[in-house]
Amino acid sequence: MTHPTSPLPPIVIATRESQLALWQAEHVQALLRARGHAVSLLGMTTRGDQILDRTLSKVGGKGLFVKELEVALEEGRADIAVHSLKDVPMELPDGFSLACVMEREDPRDAFVSPCYASLDELPRGAVVGTSSLRRQVLLQALRPDLRIEPLRGNVQTRLRKLDEGQYAAIVLAAAGLKRLGLHQRIRSTFEPEQMLPAAGQGALGLEIRSHRADLREALAPLAHERTWLTVTAERAVSRAMGGSCSMPLAAHGQWSGDTLALHAAWGDISGQLALVRARGEASVTTLEQADALGLAVAAQLRAAGATIAH
Repeated sequence: MTHPTSPLPPIVIATRESQLALWQAEHVQALLRARGHAVSLLGMTTRGDQILDRTLSKVGGKGLFVKELEVALEEGRADIAVHSLKDVPMELPDGFSLACVMEREDPRDAFVSPCYASLDELPRGAVVGTSSLRRQVLLQALRPDLRIEPLRGNVQTRLRKLDEGQYAAIVLAAAGLKRLGLHQRIRSTFEPEQMLPAAGQGALGLEIRSHRADLREALAPLAHERTWLTVTAERAVSRAMGGSCSMPLAAHGQWSGDTLALHAAWGDISGQLALVRARGEASVTTLEQADALGLAVAAQLRAAGATIAH
């Protein structure tokens, strides 16, 4: 066991109370305890957890999952907030910063169905559940004959609605299912070429108050450099395109040696415009280079007809 040279006071992690959020917070807690820190959890219910009858894009976006946790940091009730990075707004408020991005779990989307083994097997007109505009436009591009219906709630709620027969299939992040030990519910995974993941999907980000250099130092051993570089490039695409979940946008980076290839896709939710795709690659060793790659790919999207969210 490696102990910190000068132990911090007990660290408090603010977390949502969904089963997946608690798994993520407990994972970070265990890693920090293994390094000699005392760590406790502060469970909270966010606005994003409370409003389940409307899509996120209509009620204020993914920041609804983050705001209450940031208030706890600001008031000193907590030191760290653990987030699924795809839920974190592209611009953090003044005084807050991302202190650490951890190694990524499987970033792909998972096809989940009690009756069908893959998207191709679904009959015409089958109902598929998702509240992600990104997944909606990508599913429409793959199977325009399907009915895409809204689906909100935590992972267990979504699976229950599927099992009750409200949907023929649903699409969820593979990472969440794997972290909850629900691997067996995955009938198939979409390769990125089929359904490009969301920026940051599968990665955990640890948020702190910007002035907390002590926490930044304590969290540094948990960081995974390549994941951090990759998600920085992905999030730069999203930020340049308006950075909200009211926009159907995908961005996903993959490494080949020291070269990061970044793919992005933008869709028109009305279905009137074809899917716009862009790709760029660069040798990336710094967050600034990752950011520049993301901005270049976003510029390609705009040049090809994608519009910025306002």
